[in-house]
Amino acid sequence: MSVRKSKANGAAGSARASRARGAAAARHGPANAPNEGEIFARIYEAVLDHRLQPGTKLKEVALADAFGVNRAVVRKVLARLSYNRLVALRPNRAAVVASPTIDESRDLFAARRVVEAAIVECVARAASREGVKALRAHARQEQDAYARGETRRGLKLSLAFHRELARLAGNGVLAEFLDQLIARTPLVVLAHKSTSGDSACSDDEHAVIVEAIARGDAHAAMTAMTAHLTSLEGQLDLTGKTRAAPDLAAMFAVSEV
Repeated sequence: MSVRKSKANGAAGSARASRARGAAAARHGPANAPNEGEIFARIYEAVLDHRLQPGTKLKEVALADAFGVNRAVVRKVLARLSYNRLVALRPNRAAVVASPTIDESRDLFAARRVVEAAIVECVARAASREGVKALRAHARQEQDAYARGETRRGLKLSLAFHRELARLAGNGVLAEFLDQLIARTPLVVLAHKSTSGDSACSDDEHAVIVEAIARGDAHAAMTAMTAHLTSLEGQLDLTGKTRAAPDLAAMFAVSEV
């Protein structure tokens, strides 16, 4: 093979490699762009901490630009969120953050009362000293967060408290059910809670549950949990006030490195 031909082949190979890299970049976006799982987690967290309101349009183009990915990735994420009942997909229209009806909201709290009563019964009958200590510490962290005015952190700790109970119960099926219900609860609160009210779990009510568990009193723990969830449901209203749509680009913008 001549030197000239060898150089030509080398140049062609480099061109092919360059085109392949370009195609990969087009498929996957910038090197610092988040992957599908990370995008799912960020939108999921935005729902849990009340930054995304029910009914908010989740336009593919806006989300793709915000995260620095292509629309195919966004569509996969929206499909996963839809499966988790956090997003409603509409044919030929933008997906929206799910907006639970009043009936759906009542059903959700009814389900939570059944599931979480079973959870605390399990925990109260078999809780270890270490488990009770962890619950008390968690309740204190939550109380401290609210006392410092860290409402968003307090809300996350409140949800985590309920998940910790499910973990201590040692029943994977109940824990899975609860995780699905908890993920949908913030949407219910946002859709039907008065904007002037406090949608956070009461740390005092959590403390009552913990102390019943510490005594090994399953009946008291179940009663306290049922009363707690009934209190949360009682904070709902039917005003349906309209809220301004958030700026998706600002909320999910990918920081440059």
